[in-house]
This record gives sequence, structure tokens and C-alpha cells, in this order.
Amino acid sequence: MKSPPPLIALIGPTASGKSDLAAAIAARFPVEIISLDSAQVYLGMDIGTAKPDAQTRRAIPHHLIDILAPTESYSAGRFREDALTVSEAIIARGHIPLLVGGTMLYYQTLVAGLARLPSAHADIRAEIDRAAAQHGWPALHAELARVDPQTAARLSPTDGQRIQRALEVYRATGQPLSLWLARQTTTPFPYRRLTLALDVDDRMLLAARIAERFQRMLAQGLVSEVEALRERYPLTAAHPSMRCVGYRQVWQMLEGEFPRSALAERGIAATRQLAKRQLTWLRSFREKGLIDHLFAFSEASLEAKITAVIARFLDAVAS
Repeated sequence: MKSPPPLIALIGPTASGKSDLAAAIAARFPVEIISLDSAQVYLGMDIGTAKPDAQTRRAIPHHLIDILAPTESYSAGRFREDALTVSEAIIARGHIPLLVGGTMLYYQTLVAGLARLPSAHADIRAEIDRAAAQHGWPALHAELARVDPQTAARLSPTDGQRIQRALEVYRATGQPLSLWLARQTTTPFPYRRLTLALDVDDRMLLAARIAERFQRMLAQGLVSEVEALRERYPLTAAHPSMRCVGYRQVWQMLEGEFPRSALAERGIAATRQLAKRQLTWLRSFREKGLIDHLFAFSEASLEAKITAVIARFLDAVAS
């Protein structure tokens, strides 16, 4: 039987150097990049998502970037459909799909399929919304941590949408969302996958990179970018786009929730929490066998090591 076509994924926490490595891979192999980033799908959200610039996108084909207005919503299920469709087109052109990013739920959904979850319960959601309005989402996150610590560990205390869904599932069924996800039926994945993951061996270095990058985003005009989005679109703080790390903090500052002088500190702290959650996902992926090679993001000769692994993989596919 003919071997399935190859697909490569490069995943890891924010600020771990995925974009530079992807460019190096693209210089060596005939790949087209599929963004594995739930924020880069939005038009006009360029600075705060570290979106590749126009020159890079002209040199290397990129997909699933700038496909939605920031007033729209995107889901893991829709990402899976889009990514499989794009991958098929890339392979038809004789190229290799290279997924790059840190939205771990999207990666898991793509390679492992979707779980069949309980249907929504409007009354339970309304009850949760009332509790959030009275006590705040961090209090509900604490409740979630008591009944479903595995799910709570990967969610921000302010991620109302996902906290609500996890609590809704538990209250409706008496079973945690993590258990429902563990029961999911794996959907056949039509590609021969090579997943490369970047782990953190030096947390101080990653923290420094996160701080430097967020300061650079501010210098490049992140606040002005959010102001322009607010003028162009009928956005609210509840839109998924404005709940993205960085954008949420700028929104809160513009709403007067804290002074401009505190913005950098708030944004850096939120980004570090995001990286922590991404690393929690990576640990679970290792346990599930969803990672083929794990590299320390700061190890020497990383680019050479990764390209060597890819070369061996593609030779094996061709043989």
C-alpha cells in the first residue's frame, strides 16, 4: 500500500523560537506553513499575535492567517476542517504541510479528532453566568479546579468561555470534561505525521524572551492597533479575539481598569501564564504519544538537529 503523505508539526510555548525555526525549515524543504494559532486567524491583529510580516509571507506560503473579522468566532472543529482541506491542497502542489504554532487544543483536535461532548444546557450556562457576574471568573476557575483539576490547569482563571463550558459539562453530567475528552474516539488522521515540540529547559530565558517581546509589541504600536480595531469593528470584551493574551490587557487598560504604566507588567504576566498552560499541554501530549521528538528550545545547534530529523523522516516516507 502507498504510504500516507507526510505532514510536519512544530509546536511549543510562546516565545520559544518556532517562527525562526519554521523559516529555517522552509529554506531547506518544500513546505507551506499552516498557522496553528487561534489569534492569527483574525484580520488586523498583527502586532499582538506576532504575525509573520508581508515579506515573509511572500517568500513562504502561509495559511489560516487573516481569514476572519475579529467579531467572528473560530473553533477547534472548524480549524480541523480547514487544516485538512489546506493540507490536501498543499500536497496536491507537491509540497509538505508544516503546522507551526502554540494553540495546543487545535493540534490535539487535528491529530486525535473531536470528542463527542454533551449538548449545551442554556439554563446551566445562565446560572454560571450569574455566578461569574457576582463573584468573577477566577472564583469559578477555583471551583473548576476542585472538580476537574486537569482541565483547570490548562485554563486561565479569566478564560470565561472555556471555564463555563467545563463547569457546564460537569454540572450536567457529574463527570469532568477531562474524562469526556479522554474517551474521545480517535478519528483516522490521513497523513504520516512528524511532530517536533519545543520544551523549556531554561525558564528564566523564556521569561526574558516573553518580556522583551511584549515590550517590543508595545513599541511597535499594540495599543494603537487595538484602538483601531475598536473603531473599525463593534467589538466588546466578550469577543474571543479580544480575550487573546495582550489584547485583553490593552482592552482593560483602555477601559480604565488599570493605568497605562501597569500595561507591560500585566501583559508580560499573562503571557507567562499562557506559556505555562502550553507546557502543561505538552506534558499531556507526551503521555498520549502525540509528540515524536522533544527538543529544549535553547539547546545548541537546534536548527541543525531539527532539519536532520526532518530529512530522515522524509527519506523514510520516500523509501
